[in-house]
Order: sequence, then C-alpha cells, then structure tokens
Amino acid sequence: MTLSKLRNIGIAAHIDAGKTTVTERILFFTGVSRKMGEVHDGQATMDFMKQEQERGITIASAAISAKWGENRINIIDTPGHVDFTIEVERSLRVIDGMIAVFCAVGGVEPQSETVWNQADRYRVPRIAFINKMDRTGADFHEVVSQANKYLDANAVPFQIPMGAEDDFLGTIDIIEKRAYTFHDFERGEIEIPEEYCEHVETARNILIEKLADYDDKIAEMFLDEQEIPVEILKNAAREATLKLMITPVFCGAAYKNKGIQLLLDAVVDYMPSPIDVGAIVGMDPDDEEKSHTRNPSVNEPFSALAFKLINDPFVGQQTFVRIFSGELKSGMQIYNSTKGKKERIGRIFRIRAKDREEIGLAGAGDIVALIGMKFTKTGDTLCDPSNELLLESIHIPATVIELKILPESRKDQSKLGEALAKLANEDPSFNVRFDHETEETIVSGMGELHLEIIIDRLLHEFDVKVEVGEPAVAYRETFTTEVLSNYKHSKQTGGKGQFAHTVMRIEPNTGQGYEFVNQIKGGVIPAEFISSVDKGIRKTMERGILAGFPVIDVKVVLIDGGHHAVDSSDMAFQTCASICFKQGFMKASPVLLEPVMKLEVNTPDDYIGDVVGNLNRRRGKIESMRRYRKGAQKLNGFVPLSEMFGYATQLRNISSGRANYSMEFHQYEPTPKGIQEEVLKELREKKE
Repeated sequence: MTLSKLRNIGIAAHIDAGKTTVTERILFFTGVSRKMGEVHDGQATMDFMKQEQERGITIASAAISAKWGENRINIIDTPGHVDFTIEVERSLRVIDGMIAVFCAVGGVEPQSETVWNQADRYRVPRIAFINKMDRTGADFHEVVSQANKYLDANAVPFQIPMGAEDDFLGTIDIIEKRAYTFHDFERGEIEIPEEYCEHVETARNILIEKLADYDDKIAEMFLDEQEIPVEILKNAAREATLKLMITPVFCGAAYKNKGIQLLLDAVVDYMPSPIDVGAIVGMDPDDEEKSHTRNPSVNEPFSALAFKLINDPFVGQQTFVRIFSGELKSGMQIYNSTKGKKERIGRIFRIRAKDREEIGLAGAGDIVALIGMKFTKTGDTLCDPSNELLLESIHIPATVIELKILPESRKDQSKLGEALAKLANEDPSFNVRFDHETEETIVSGMGELHLEIIIDRLLHEFDVKVEVGEPAVAYRETFTTEVLSNYKHSKQTGGKGQFAHTVMRIEPNTGQGYEFVNQIKGGVIPAEFISSVDKGIRKTMERGILAGFPVIDVKVVLIDGGHHAVDSSDMAFQTCASICFKQGFMKASPVLLEPVMKLEVNTPDDYIGDVVGNLNRRRGKIESMRRYRKGAQKLNGFVPLSEMFGYATQLRNISSGRANYSMEFHQYEPTPKGIQEEVLKELREKKE
C-alpha cells in the first residue's frame, strides 16, 4: 500500500462525548469487527481492560488498523477522563490527524479544551464530529459556535443536520449538495428536502468564502459568480485543513449508526497521509545545534518514536512505536539514541486492540508493537545505528495527588515493588517513591480515579493486596530569593578521607524546571567531579528539603570550590553539593507549592449562589460564568486541590444532585503562609 493511502488518526474528546462508540462503529463499517460492542454493557472492542469494562470509560489508549476502500486507517481511541491525559498526550505525539468528537448537547466541555490545546502543541490537523444529534437538547449550530468561541477552531460546517433530537433524519453534504438518510446499517441518498435548500446555499456560501481566503482561484471564481467544481473545493478544503486554517465539521449519531460512513470518507478526503505531514526534524545527539531531517520513505534511514509500553501476560512487554522513516525487520539491530543503547528487535506485531497479528516487516508511517526491547521507555527515539538522531520527546504532566500504600503481608514487599515498577514503566504520569524514614511506599498520579485504577490493577493483574492510606496532595518545594551558598566537606576516618568544597548561587527559576550552570574556571573543581555536583543536587531535589516533596524550578550556578588530590571523590562531591544546596535552600525563603486545579461547574440557575459561596470558602477564584443551556450556567475558575476532597458529595447536596463538575490540573502556586505552616505541622506530627 502506498503511503498516500495511509491515515494515522486519533479520536479524542471530553468524557461521555461518545469516542469509543464512534470507534466501535468505524470498526463495524470497515469490517474489522462483525458485531458492534457497546460501552454500557462492557463489550466494546477498544475498552478491553477489566477496569474499563466495569466503569464504562476508556482508561488506556488502544490502537487498531482498519481498511476503508483502498485506504488503511490506523486508529487510536483515547480516554476522555482528565486523570488519563498522558494517554492523549502520547497518542497526539505520533498521529497525523485527529477526529475531535463533541456531544451535541454538552458542547465544548473542559476536557475538549485540554485535548484541543494538546493537539495545538503538536500541530495536529483535525476534523470535528458532533455526535449524539438524536439526543434531547442537541444543537448543532450552538456547538459550532462554542468551538469557535472557546477553542478558536475556525470551525466550518461541511454538513448540516436534517432535524435534531427524535427528528434527526440524516445529514446534507454541503460541498456535494447531497442529502443522506441512515436506516439500520445502510445509508440512502435522497433529494434535499425543500425546507433545507436555503440553509444549504447559505452554508455553502460561507464555506466558499472561507476557502476563498486561502485559495486565489476560488476567490476569483467566487467574485465572477462562477459555479466552483466539487473537486476544486475539496482540494482547497483539504489544503486549508492540513495547514490548520479551518476545522471541517461533520455530524451524526454514532449509537444509532448515523453518519459514520461519511465520517470515514472525510478522514480519507481531509486528513493527512504521512507524505502530507512531510519530513520530521530531529537533533544530532552529539550536537544540539545540528539537526537532521527524515522523509517518510522506506528508502531513508530508520527512525521511530516509542510512545507506549504495555505488559502483556502472554508475550511480555510490548513497546508501541510510530515509524517515521525507513524499514524495520525482525532480528534487526537498532539504536536507542535517548538512552545511548543498542536494541535488537524480536517480533513485530500489528495491533488490533487486544489481538495482534505478527508481521516480518514494518515501514515508514506504520504504528506497530515490538517485543524484546530491554531499555526503551515512553518518549525514546529509535534510529539506525549509523544515522543517529534524537526526536522531540513527549510532554509528561505533573502528578498532583498521592497515596501511601503497604503490602498486606511483609512477604509481598518485593512482589509489590516489581508490580509498581512495571506500572510506572507503562505510565509515565504515575510515580513511585519509598520513604526510608517511615518505610512507606508513596505512589502519586493525576487524580483519585487514576490511583484507584492502579490499586485495582495491583490486585487483579499482579495479585498483590495492599493497605491504602488517605489520598493526599502532592505538594512541591521551591524558594523565592537568590542566595550564595558555600560549604566545605572534610571528613577523616582513618585511611582515605573525604574532601570537597563547593560555592554555588541558587536562583528561582519559575516555570523553567531545573537548570545547572557550570562557571568553574582554572580547574579548581576537576571536570570529572562537575557531574557529581549536579548529581548530588538532583538527588536532594528528588527527596525534598522542607517537607520531603520534590523541589522544582531551581537554577544552580556553580561558581567556585576546591578539591584534594587524594581525598576528593565522586561521593565526596555529591555529599558536599547536597549539603551546600540544602543550606542555601533554607536561607532562600523556601515555600511549599500547591497544585491549583482548573474547575468547571454546570449548575441550574437556582443553585448558583450556593455553588459560588461554597467555592469561595474553598479558596476558589471564579473566572467566568456563562449560559450553559436554558435555565443552567457554566462556572469556570481555579481552586486548590487540597480544598476539593469531598466536593462531589457536597455539590450533590447543594444542588439536589442536579449540578456536576470536572477539574484538571492547572499549575503549581505558592501555598498561603498560614496554610503552609499548618501543612508542615501536620506532616511533622505524622512522622513523630
């Protein structure tokens, strides 16, 4: 199959917009599955994890290959729940185009915005599918309006619906001026009903005007009032979509099998092939200033990005990769340029959700799973050993909530350690650390549901029972003033001693992470010990200083020091740097940073005062209020995570169960002084 006939697409949206149902219908109409699985009865092909089937939600992204006409479509179905946002992030890094699914009733929801922003980060072209047109309250034009207002999507209807709610009959293709109805699994074509003729002309003129902004030929024909051929319109629309200038909008009702075949046609017509995406650019691993390009061709040197790891009970660890150039064969040796290690390819699989098909060869544009990788993790670049390059990795969001866990029996301690290591390997947004003082294992993740799923998997997949503490906020530590710190480490214990001397300036580095700058001159600290200083600081930052939470946003400038010809060593400089950094940190006005969440509450008008009052008591800041639908409003704002435990129950009580909310991590902000003192006091009491 030629690369121009390949589409790598992701399906993403807010929870409950119907992504998995859309995917199930795509699999049915493309012949991948003989019967349609439903999310509500736990039979969806793409939701094959036990935890997904029990909860009726997608937790892990799943990949599958399908054929539509002469085209192959690789599809990744992603979760909508904010706790699993890493799954969307890593999928968007490797796909070429995206179907953004919106609920015709709910419209643009908070997670829709998150997904949209993630797609913007990786510049992924997208089309929109407004689903659930058969539901009470469905409003196609309102959702298009919201997409333009809140997402700046430049959304342009390529279809308009015939009817809505119980009267949703089908859709009208604006470019081709064709009306389609859907009955059972068949689509039929009818004359455009008279009452829609004017709507179609208006919508078509708007579409042509939009395309005329990007295409001179269309602009000329439009001004001359000439009839513009369908092919010219489609080509211009494709070009504008690929350049992220417009978002074509389609509609349907996936559960009732309406609109899916036309959506598949749209994927082929308007989504990019690997050739459209063009060459990828990577860095030279030995020289950050140099870059290398790889064209999507089997004749180029091999390059790929690992974007997901799964532990499969039957074949072991599967490493999912997107191949950008070259070919991959079983038994071939490749190079992991992120880790600086060679890897040998065992078996190659084309994935069909939980099933797999072994293949001997994969090429540019393919998404496949590899067996036998020893060192490769999420975000690592794989390449030809004689043509090295380093691709942009994957953005990993910060964890915001943590739990203390203990195995029920001491003999399960090592079993628990192995299981957690495998889970952390699979999911980079899940972290594990061991507190040597309290001998407790602390796990942290993106939210309560995220950690609940992890605990469930420990029990059912790894057969490890654990005792779980109360969820706690994952604070961070930093400081607010610049200081100079000077420490000399000298220890004589008989035999070889320890000597190291460091002088460092530590500066706040807000939002920029950790930065280490070496300004040593004249070899006062030998070159081989500079990395020891860096290592000592990093280890101290991981363990925390103020209260045992990781330190972030720090710039350390190493400006002076000293060494001893015999007594200086790697360990001496690590220890010296650690103490020097700690002392400077405590003088630099240290603060605890707390995770602040972006919150959206949907509430009937009757309860708006109570909802706002309750959020104010939780240190919330209301940013905006807007009409959600008749008699209801959407509140947007920010609130510290520490104030949100138990909010679901309280919101239910305030609103008689009629309001709902969603929240996602926004950023870390300094904890108010009084609250910081309370948190530190509480932590000290727990340790005593």
